[in-house]
Formats: sequence, structure tokens, C-alpha cells
Amino acid sequence: MSEKIISLDKLTKIYDDQPAVDRLSLSINKGEVFGLLGPNGAGKSTTIFMLLGLIQPTSGNLQVCGIDSTTNPIDVKRRVGYLPDDLGFYQNMTGFENLLYTASLNAISRDEAKRRAKQLLEQVGLEDAMHKKTGKYSRGMKQRLGLADVLIKEPEIIILDEPTLGIDPKGVQELLKLIKQLNKEKDITVLLSSHHLHQVQQICDRVGIFVDGKLLAKGNVNELAQQLFGVRSSVVQVEVGEITESLLARLNQLDGVTGVEKVDGSFIEVTCQENMTPVISETITQNNARLYSIRCKDHGLDEIYHLYFEGREIDENTKKAKIS
Repeated sequence: MSEKIISLDKLTKIYDDQPAVDRLSLSINKGEVFGLLGPNGAGKSTTIFMLLGLIQPTSGNLQVCGIDSTTNPIDVKRRVGYLPDDLGFYQNMTGFENLLYTASLNAISRDEAKRRAKQLLEQVGLEDAMHKKTGKYSRGMKQRLGLADVLIKEPEIIILDEPTLGIDPKGVQELLKLIKQLNKEKDITVLLSSHHLHQVQQICDRVGIFVDGKLLAKGNVNELAQQLFGVRSSVVQVEVGEITESLLARLNQLDGVTGVEKVDGSFIEVTCQENMTPVISETITQNNARLYSIRCKDHGLDEIYHLYFEGREIDENTKKAKIS
């Protein structure tokens, strides 16, 4: 059984009678990369601040590394590294000097701090810029330095709040690769907050969709599809020589097929409860149709997210119509 390192039970934070976080229950396992995914204002940062003991919850319970953040925030901070979306370093100090300063605040000896700082700066790809003043660093370089900064105290958990904000596409890919590498090599638990779906899908083991202070669903991509749509839905894309009404009817009759749609020209999309590529391929050839290509396209996180909210808006509009 996986060891839980973060545990939240009905965690709630209310401001001016409005819940910023609403009865949030969630467990994150040791060594996991978990993504908190949601739009700005969803309550992600408020949740992080409660985890760190920076603000107190209105109600509910939380444990980080087996410690209550509300009653023992200092103990939690010793075990958790936090990288905010708005980084702050001493601009007139070098990257190396900034890390030494952070180490001193964590009661790390000077010799040990120098050793760790050099090692971390090499690991994040800043060995050639370690003696350069951080005021001259690019946004991407500052994010890398921020990772080294949170790692210098050798935390059990790192929390990253919108870590790719303002970085160019190449820098984003390098930073995500670095986060995943650190997770694997050091067995560090990572909690990543973001509204960028593709980035979250790239490195996270599991994702929680967070909106209006509520956790709507959590799991990997397949589990999310099942939770949000009721079944595991796959789309099989087919290119055939000729699309006939009899072929479409035959595909529609297959067990597990929930819909068949002619997309364009010679292309068909078959929506299934699971990957039915072999059955569909056999059905097409049995109907004397030429099969040029076939592939299964599972729902990506982007599609899950947007299709869910389309459905959510429809449900809310339906409710309003019934009320009026």
C-alpha cells in the first residue's frame, strides 16, 4: 500500500461568507507527482497556503508528513520546499550567494551549504551562471534557481505554484523534464499547481480538477474520463475507401460502440466504451471496404477538461430553465 504524505479531510476556507476552498478531501502518496489543475481563482493557492501553515482553515483537518500544518507550521516548513509563482531573490547577489543565504536560514553549516549549492546548481543547469548576479537572470533561469533554492534543505515535498509562468516553450520543456528527473532521482513528492493542461499531463502521475474551491474529480487521465463521463470513452479514427450506409449501420450495431460519425471525406470516428480497434478493423474488412488506416485516440486531459465544462454549463443552464 502506498504511504500517504499529504492528507486533507473536508478542508474549508471561507472569506466573506464565500468558500475559497470547499470541503476538500484528498490524499497524495509519497513519491507522487500530483497536479492541482484549475483556472485562476479556483482555490489552488489558498489550499497551498493552508498546507504550509501560512493561513488557518475555517474547518477540516490536514496532515503534511504526518504533521498538522495548523498547529505545527514550523515543523511542516522544515520538511516542505515551496516555489511561488512570483519569485524573489536578492538581485545584487549571485545565484550561489542566494542559495548560501537560504541555507543559513535553515541552519545548514557553511561547508555543507557550499557543497549542496554547487551540486544543485549543476543539477539545474546553472553551473556557468552561479557567480552571476540574479538581477541579470532570465525568468527561466530564476525558475531553475528557485528549484535549487527549495531543494537545498533536502525537503520531503516540493510545492510548485505555476512554475512555468512567463517561460518560453523551450524553457518550459526543460523545466518540466527537470522536475520529473528530480522526482525520480530523489524520490521527492511534488505538488504542482497549474492551469496549463498539457504541461500537467506531461509530468503528473495523477491530477485533481479544481474549480470554485471544490475538487471535482481526481485520478490519472483514464480514471478522470471514467469519473466525468461514466464510462471509459475512446475514439477510434478510421480511414476507408468508401463510406456506405450499410457500413455505418454495422459499426453502430457493435456492442460497446456508443456512436459513429462521418468526419470528412473517407474518415469515420467511432466512439467506444473502450479501445475496440481490432473489432472495428475486422468489421470493416468483412463489409468489403478498403481499410487505409485505423488508430485509437483516448481522451487527453485537454479534451476531458473542456468537454466536462461544456456539460457542466449545459446542466446549469437546464437547471435555470427549470427554475424559471
